Amino acid sequence: MSPQTLYPEPPTEDKRWKIVNTTMRRNGNDSHALIETLHSVQETFGYLDEDGLRYVAKSLRTPLSKVYGVATFYHFFTLKPQGEHSCVVCTGTACHIKGAETILKALKDKYGISPGETTEDNKLSVLSARCIGSCGLSPAVVLDGNVMGNLSVSTLLARMDKEIG
Repeated sequence: MSPQTLYPEPPTEDKRWKIVNTTMRRNGNDSHALIETLHSVQETFGYLDEDGLRYVAKSLRTPLSKVYGVATFYHFFTLKPQGEHSCVVCTGTACHIKGAETILKALKDKYGISPGETTEDNKLSVLSARCIGSCGLSPAVVLDGNVMGNLSVSTLLARMDKEIG
């Protein structure tokens, strides 16, 4: 198979596509590497856009519908640019019972955004997740990659004021 067959032309001349190609090559350019490749694209570019999804589908010889299905099924993946900071509120059963909805309401009241939205200044994205695997810490939030548990609204907002401004 020629290199051109293995690597269709990237969507842009951006050198970061080399990172994605390395991930695919390390996994034999096979469809079983779809999730890892999508993680690579998102970590490299911040989100999964349509051109990126098409490139991954063509590169891994996987139907675009399957690539899109995986990208939309898993809550970790996002199809639009995210803010500089992210706040993921767990809405699993334990967190729901212990106040996840109150946390989401407080975030909406303070920042004017609901899960899946980003502030106009692109400073903060609020997301929700079905479960982050920290049920013993409920209610739990992942703020910029750091799990925070047993949260009160005031504790979370104070931490966000300190981190985000």
